[in-house]
Amino acid sequence: MSPVQAVTSAFRQYATFRGRATRPELLWFTGAYLVATFAAATVDTLVFNVALGWYGVAPFMLLVIAASVVPMTALAVRRLHDSGRPGTYYFMGLIPLAGPVLLLIALLAPSDPLPNAYGAPRGGAAAGFVPGYGYQQV
Repeated sequence: MSPVQAVTSAFRQYATFRGRATRPELLWFTGAYLVATFAAATVDTLVFNVALGWYGVAPFMLLVIAASVVPMTALAVRRLHDSGRPGTYYFMGLIPLAGPVLLLIALLAPSDPLPNAYGAPRGGAAAGFVPGYGYQQV
């Protein structure tokens, strides 16, 4: 999945908490989010802090964050579904200290190659899968 396809897919499924999302989709969207947040913070600093002298004002960064909260949460829940975990695992991130690490491990876990309770894998990954033997040439 290309970066443009990943970001487009995440915003197209803006508030869809059902289904599955691949690991590259999550990683590309997170990377694009970080780049957009950094760019917005840079513009805010140059325009509002340096040029106008209004310190502590960051409207562009807040806009990027506000526009990305729901798609990022929905994408993380769909990614948890892809590895066979329920979306309530997302609240694991609220546990102090260990929670964010456990959530990151769950988000980066390998995908379930077979259809699970949340749907079939994207891209037809189960085509050559034989239970107990892994992928075989068919």
